[in-house]
This record gives sequence, structure tokens and C-alpha cells, in this order.
Amino acid sequence: MKYLLTGATGHLGGHIFNELIKLVPSSDITVGVHTISKAKSLSEAGAKVVGIDFLKENTLLEAFKNIDVLIYVPSKSHDSFSRVSELENVLTAAKKVNVGHILSMGFIADQVNNPFDLSAFYGYLPRRLASSGIPYTILRNALYADPLVPYLPELIERQNVIYPVKDQALSFISLQDSARAFAKVASEKTLLQNGRIYTLTQSRNYTMPQLAEVLSTVSGSKIGYQPVSLDEFAQIYNQDNEGHMLSSMYAAGGLGLLDVVSSDYQTIMGHPAQDLMDFLNNNYK
Repeated sequence: MKYLLTGATGHLGGHIFNELIKLVPSSDITVGVHTISKAKSLSEAGAKVVGIDFLKENTLLEAFKNIDVLIYVPSKSHDSFSRVSELENVLTAAKKVNVGHILSMGFIADQVNNPFDLSAFYGYLPRRLASSGIPYTILRNALYADPLVPYLPELIERQNVIYPVKDQALSFISLQDSARAFAKVASEKTLLQNGRIYTLTQSRNYTMPQLAEVLSTVSGSKIGYQPVSLDEFAQIYNQDNEGHMLSSMYAAGGLGLLDVVSSDYQTIMGHPAQDLMDFLNNNYK
């Protein structure tokens, strides 16, 4: 089997690569990256590195040739239109060179009534793949637990979790666990089923008081829950103009649209995902 992984120099893509080379020969893996100079370590690990530009079809056609499984991690963007356009370019090239199977990253914020800025893309993704004529599998991630680690000192200082999700709960998965599931599904034909959509979450979700209790235990500092408004949250965290996107995600959380819990991770891996307390204890210093 020949694999191509996009986004391999990013957070999730990098983790997927590290897990995939444990399961398949690195010589069977091609990584498609925007900046080849950033992929030196991937090349040294034995992968083939190719430059791709999602806006230039010729780079996609060249990269996708003779690929059995395309592991598609979308580029980072703040709007659904950019991602939908990228997906269309990927599918056009994949069809032209007969890519065998697409394994794509999804997200649980894909409901039709979800106000998250990127929900239109995540809702479009399964419908478009279903109509593409290319065999596909989707792994829908819950919220990443990883950002809680560098965020914890700020929460200690604030003495409160401030996510504006009211009395609703949020579900999490770590990047490491998500990557392990991607690699396992990609490498095992019994899991790489056409049309199958897996949802990757930990074994439970957390209301904000419950999350605050976990963070208090891990940090040894008392952390409560005092939500700010959606507008205030957008203003506080508007670095790189991400404020509205982030607040729209928590608006979805406040509607109870980010609380899904699934056993799919255990189906894939044979054991539950690492729980939030263990993850934070292992990663917070």
C-alpha cells in the first residue's frame, strides 16, 4: 500500500506520520507539504517528500499518482469557503489519477444548525465525499485536549474557566490518540471501510464545572467556572484574527452540539482513549 499524507508538518499531521511509520514501512509513505524545507525530519525518517499547493492542480496530480490511501488533513483556515475550495481541488485531482481511498479528518461540529464558522465545511465534507465516486472514510475528532496544557497557567491566574458554553458539556480527544486511530485505520483494510464515519472522543464529556474540577486537581490550584460573553471571548482571543471563529465554536458548545461521546476509538484501538485527567497529569508540568 502506498500512502500520501497532507499536512504532515502540522500538529495532527505530524502525529499521524509518527504513528503511521510504526505500522507501515516509511518507504511506502509520501508526505505532501507546502514548504519542503520544513520536512527535513520526515525525509530523514524515510518518507518521500513532495511539494503540494492546493491551488495548483499540477502539484496535486503529481503527488497523488499511484497512491492507494490519501490521508487528507485540511489546511488551516478560518472560513468554510476556503476549505471547501481546497477539498474540491483535492477531489478533482484524486479522481484524475485514480486515488484508491481517501481517509479524511472531520470534526464533531458538523450539524446543520451549528453556528461554528467551519461547520459548513465539516457538514459538506461527508456529503461531497459520498458523491465523489472515490472510496472514503472519515474520522471526526472531538475538541483537542492539547491546548488545555499551555492554557492552564492562564486559567490558574484567572481562577476560572471562562468558556461561554453555559450548562452544556464538551468532548475531548488528544492529538496523540487521534493520530493513533488515523494510522490504525489507514493501515488495516478491515477498518478502512468505504463510507464509514468514526467519531473519536474520550469515554465521557465534561460540563464546565466538571472541567474546572479536573483542572483544579491537576494544577493544585482552585479553578471555578465564570463564563464570559461570546463577544468578550472573541475579543480576548483574537490573535491572528481567530476570535470570531473560536467564539462561534463555543456558541456551538452552548447549544449542546460539542458534547458527543462515542465508543469508536475503542472499536479501532481495542481500548478507550486516554482520559482527560491522565492526559493532563502526563503533560502538565
